[in-house]
Amino acid sequence: MTGDAASFVTQALGHRPTDLALFDRALTHSSVGADSYERLEFLGDRVLGLVIARALYDRYPNEPEGNLSRRYNALVARETCADVGRALGLPDHIRLGKQARGDGANHSDNVVGDVVEALIGALLLDGGMDAADRFIRSRWEPYLAGQDRPPQHPKSALQELAAARGRKAPLYEVVARTGEHHNPRFTVRVSLGKLGEATAEGSSKQEAETAAAAALLGQLQ
Repeated sequence: MTGDAASFVTQALGHRPTDLALFDRALTHSSVGADSYERLEFLGDRVLGLVIARALYDRYPNEPEGNLSRRYNALVARETCADVGRALGLPDHIRLGKQARGDGANHSDNVVGDVVEALIGALLLDGGMDAADRFIRSRWEPYLAGQDRPPQHPKSALQELAAARGRKAPLYEVVARTGEHHNPRFTVRVSLGKLGEATAEGSSKQEAETAAAAALLGQLQ
């Protein structure tokens, strides 16, 4: 890891790295080689989930499980992780192969979000659970504080709207898949019988379905 990268990690995570190779790996995409962030991302994803679950449990002592789950899903979503990464200035520090960089993979929600989780995994291994907990609570605090009400996922809201209007469940169809393997784009159409339909894109099937559901809700509400 270069001095600039080490300084970035220290500033971004609030932790002076001991094992620099861990953080170098956390910033390395698989397009560079086999020693990529993927295993650290697996670990960091679980750490993020635990810390956010505990933060919500403590912050909302009287909320039922369903409301906590809705809050949780929004906070650990790939889009939220990517927003945190961009606020850190992470895209400029992700190591990518030439093709992946040319495709703009370092700006995609998938890659930026994955690297944030990989950095959390590296932070756990290098600094322990307390260091990981401090980083997550600090960087996710604006999102925690901004949840006045438990958010409702667009797909759930569309499902409820369909039931309220006596319609069958929404139908989701992937109508196109483009882009390279490491940076795909999905186009999904959602329809609700004669009530209407909407189409949207995303970097994953789930993201595209969510965007399509939100678009159709916007038409119908």
